[in-house]
Amino acid sequence: QRLRVLLNQSDIMQSHVDCGRVQDPYSLRCMPQVHGASRNAWLHLKNLTDIELNSVTDNPIVFGADDTISGGNFHGQPLALPLDYACFAAAEIGNISDRRCYLLLEGKWGLPMLLMNDVGLNSGFMIPQYTTAALVTENKTLCFPASADSIPTSLGQEDHVSMGSISGRKVNTVLDNLEYILAIELLSACQAIEFRRPLKSSELLEHAHDYVREFVAFAAEDRIFADDINKVAGIIKDFSFVSGVNKFAASKQFTLNKGFAEFDIDNQ
Repeated sequence: QRLRVLLNQSDIMQSHVDCGRVQDPYSLRCMPQVHGASRNAWLHLKNLTDIELNSVTDNPIVFGADDTISGGNFHGQPLALPLDYACFAAAEIGNISDRRCYLLLEGKWGLPMLLMNDVGLNSGFMIPQYTTAALVTENKTLCFPASADSIPTSLGQEDHVSMGSISGRKVNTVLDNLEYILAIELLSACQAIEFRRPLKSSELLEHAHDYVREFVAFAAEDRIFADDINKVAGIIKDFSFVSGVNKFAASKQFTLNKGFAEFDIDNQ
């Protein structure tokens, strides 16, 4: 549904009607299925986090001066497992994003190789895609579930622990890496759109493109991309990019978030 709204009345999309291309690779064709599965994982984590935040996890639980009960509500397993699950989900968004970056660089379907003219003199977006490949690989190493391990402590009294704090730290690192991966995909997509002119994408995507261009200019030749990547990662991290596109969509009476009320797009 979101893709239909985002691509509505795109000249670029219409130019491919009856073009003879049978089907796209999975990283394009299966975006709703892959992204949706990851979204469900994060919704699961959100729901369980809400439950834990509203639960009594003290030990012992004190009901009165002479009324205490030692229990097990302190155990971190209820969050450790979904945190590991969320880690996989975030890593997969990065994995499929890297594949789309790679496709944009292949020099097929009217786009120049490495998204730049005079390849040979210029290496284009080759190095940014090296970065996505490295970050995706790092995320894979962080996907070993911390909750699958347990080390006894406290003379065996604490003989099974969740390792949930490690799960949380890992998912935080994966999310940081993911923001940079998505920044590089966004930069690559904006670069690719320039090579489709005079055709334009949809009104929404052109607005997204123009917003990115307020921070980063078109790359006509090689330059150090670190500053560009950091700037775009910044507008992803602070939600200004997503929030800006959503506000523009609302002003045009486009509905991007129907059925997604479980997440506040502006704040989560």
